[in-house]
Amino acid sequence: MNKIVLATNNKHKLKEFRDILNNYEILSLEDINYTDEIEETGTTFLENATIKTDTIYNFLKDKEEKYIIIADDSGLCVNSLDGAPGVYSARYAGVHGNNEANRKKLIKDLKGKNKDAYFICTIVVCYPDFSHKNYVGKTEGTIIDEERGKKDFGYDCIFYSKELNKTFGEATEEEKNSVSHRGRAIGKMVKEL
Repeated sequence: MNKIVLATNNKHKLKEFRDILNNYEILSLEDINYTDEIEETGTTFLENATIKTDTIYNFLKDKEEKYIIIADDSGLCVNSLDGAPGVYSARYAGVHGNNEANRKKLIKDLKGKNKDAYFICTIVVCYPDFSHKNYVGKTEGTIIDEERGKKDFGYDCIFYSKELNKTFGEATEEEKNSVSHRGRAIGKMVKEL
């Protein structure tokens, strides 16, 4: 089985997974004609990733199609904010996907506080027999006050990686993938896939 459904239409995620899992054909939700919005109602990354895999499993089951389904949920966690933004990373400022507003709110909320942070990614793999496995990857860093590098993806331009000595926004894709939370979780998953 060399086709995998990735439960997302996020182009950044698709590219990252396709780059790392290049010996598999990675299908997006668009590719399988899934057009509904999957509501992430979980309170943990694991719950949200499982909601996505199970939703797509049931969608494909109704069509009598069997694939391995992969979903991830990831976010930025800041220790001094009790793990926030966490599962609300994409909508921290109140509007889903407004990266600039999310960054501004985070910088404001961190005034005078410790800025140590980490990105975490939980991947869930749902197999055609409905068995599940999950994998977690993490990368440490700190939040900086000025944006550096590309600003098109989440918090990358204000997350200073302690391993790369630069922001994720300044890093090449190869550099970022080598230490990223998603890259690490995918690396663990690939060994068992």
